[in-house]
Amino acid sequence: MKQIYALIVMLMMASVAFTGCVSDDGDSKTDTTTDDNTGGDNTGGDNTGGDNTGGGDNTVVDPVGTESTSTLDDVIAAGKLNCGVKTSQFGMGFLAEDGTRSGLDIEYCRALAAAIGLDPDEDITYTLATGSNRFELLSSGAIDVLIRTTTWTTTRDAGLNADFAGINFYDGQGMLVNLDAHPGAASVKDLDGATICVGIGTTTEGNLADYFAVNGMTYTASNSPDADTAKASFTAEECTAWTGDMSAMVSQKYGLEQGDGQSFTMAIMPELMSKEPLAAATRDNDDDWNDVVTWVWYGMLTAEELNVTSTNYGDANLSNPAYNRLLNSSLDLGTEKNPLNATWMQEVLKTTGNYQEAYDRSFCDGNSNGERGNTLSGCLIDRAGTQNAPHWEGGLQYAPPMR
Repeated sequence: MKQIYALIVMLMMASVAFTGCVSDDGDSKTDTTTDDNTGGDNTGGDNTGGDNTGGGDNTVVDPVGTESTSTLDDVIAAGKLNCGVKTSQFGMGFLAEDGTRSGLDIEYCRALAAAIGLDPDEDITYTLATGSNRFELLSSGAIDVLIRTTTWTTTRDAGLNADFAGINFYDGQGMLVNLDAHPGAASVKDLDGATICVGIGTTTEGNLADYFAVNGMTYTASNSPDADTAKASFTAEECTAWTGDMSAMVSQKYGLEQGDGQSFTMAIMPELMSKEPLAAATRDNDDDWNDVVTWVWYGMLTAEELNVTSTNYGDANLSNPAYNRLLNSSLDLGTEKNPLNATWMQEVLKTTGNYQEAYDRSFCDGNSNGERGNTLSGCLIDRAGTQNAPHWEGGLQYAPPMR
């Protein structure tokens, strides 16, 4: 509806050109920014009793005035959700040899499918989205949603056919270093003259150039189209360092230490070279679908804040309005044709649990039960003391009110 109102204002003013609302990846603007940056089923009780009020207008208006249905309507009609994801990063999006997928992005895809009434085990198609093709896949309709360690930036928001949803992980750019090639390196500032593997079509390219220029250093870029290529170059010592999201560098270092072929000592430098807020993305002017993608994530954060988990949501005290709204209201999400069911968040909890449960399974040993105050253990990347901690513990993970 926001686009319709904007169009009415434009026509009334008659002097303002309708530009910038929709971009086409085929024009002169290309994605020159973020990241390949590479690097169980929970059951609970049914807690019904709320309303099921429907969503709003599902019409999308493009610059020439034609109409199309929301992606949500298309997904429901197809009975399949196509998620653009990674396959190479432990903790975010990883495909094991036995075909199982894991990671925070995969948890998000599963939660989204559950929220709209699909079976997360049967009704999701996962499409590999690389640093260089992900926005083309999204714009063309080859995927319904991009949930794949993608940094939210100005140029991507304004210049590509994409709208961003909730930030599911706060990251920053890191550097993995071959210490045999750089003896004694303890900082990125010790890497003057290094040959650095960096992903094509990523924010890390620009961040790397900025960081070295600001610090009066030089480097040679070894450009890689994907994580597998970068890893092969790093292990073959064709590059002496590898840069990407810190989460990816931690993941790749862990994988290499399991015996993937490097013959040298490695270390991750302590600096964060940038801000990398990682968010899901949908196509421009698809507000109803973007709202669903966004609020599924916020619902998981809200559940954690209320101490609602995959195992206790059936026992929630519904006399408390906050619990009843979370568990038994559509909150006007969805389209007029396909409003979310009043118990959509119960399906998310049954499938994925709250944020802590998803994080625990993705990065840790999965034993925290998702309850507030429980310490995560065995983590590849700790949550406590980081920006991904909940706001009441000093972090940035914060959901707007669900009401």
